[in-house]
Amino acid sequence: MKLVSVEEARRIAVRAQLLDGSATSILDTVRRIGFLQIDPISTVAPPQQLVLWSRLGQYDVVELDQLLWHEKKLIEWNAYIWPIEVLPLLRARMRRRSNRYAWERRGTKFLRENAAYKHYVLRELEQNGPMLSRELDDDSARTWKSHGWYGSRNTAVLLEILHGRGVVAIVGRRNGQRFWDLAERWYPETEKVSLREADTQLAEKRFRALGVRLTQKGWEAHPDATDGPVPDRAAFLSPFDRLIHDRDRAEALFDFRYRLEMYVPKAKREYGYYVLPILVGDRLVGRIEPHFDRKTKTLEVLGTWGDTSRADEPLASLAAFLGAERVRSPGLA
Repeated sequence: MKLVSVEEARRIAVRAQLLDGSATSILDTVRRIGFLQIDPISTVAPPQQLVLWSRLGQYDVVELDQLLWHEKKLIEWNAYIWPIEVLPLLRARMRRRSNRYAWERRGTKFLRENAAYKHYVLRELEQNGPMLSRELDDDSARTWKSHGWYGSRNTAVLLEILHGRGVVAIVGRRNGQRFWDLAERWYPETEKVSLREADTQLAEKRFRALGVRLTQKGWEAHPDATDGPVPDRAAFLSPFDRLIHDRDRAEALFDFRYRLEMYVPKAKREYGYYVLPILVGDRLVGRIEPHFDRKTKTLEVLGTWGDTSRADEPLASLAAFLGAERVRSPGLA
């Protein structure tokens, strides 16, 4: 592997993640960066939409749904959106039954003690699917103490377990709620790949998508990585953006310490609830905390830190993307 300087590594990382302005379409972007992480928090916009906006600027979010639910060139699995081409690799992970981890053992126990309920859910989906989870009766028994993540209904627990194991699939959404169906009716036939080979290929894809990785020898560049000047382009990054998702890597690469503080008590936050790093060229230069009120269609900047001299352009683009009718940015430099 070729070793590069930290300056070269920064440029390579930004270019590999298409944050240099070279992104051309939703599908190509997801294929190039590997996947989109899904999260319910949408203080500004859902992270899967915000990550695409950082690269494409204004785009039609309906096209993302079209690629997912109609053309099926993208699929949703395990809280990520993936290109359909990696389905054989994902299926290898769906088949995994090691019970090595506590969550795997909990899932196995839940399915064993709720075998009749599992049979009922699969029968209902076979006869009536696609269905929302709330359309399924719940007479199952929780086999571990709930911490509130799934609420009081076990249906969501069962569907998540079966989804992770490739038995059911997410085949659509209505107002954020997932439609479920039998996986065999949704996923196309694919070749069978071993778990070891799948893990190897997925790791290689991650390395290629990130461009560089930090080892004991220094920054290693992927053989397919390209270096060169990065356009002087400004963008806001989602907290779930792959460029900064590994916080330690981001700090080593950009000399920029970033943490998402929404789960930190307000009095202990260093910055804000949902703060976005500001990328200019190949450097992280500042932070901004935008909030979009969907009822009033107002995009408001709640706080800024560091160099925000280039924030006006991405803020205007974000407002247009969200359909904001008003922008409030007091004190923005």
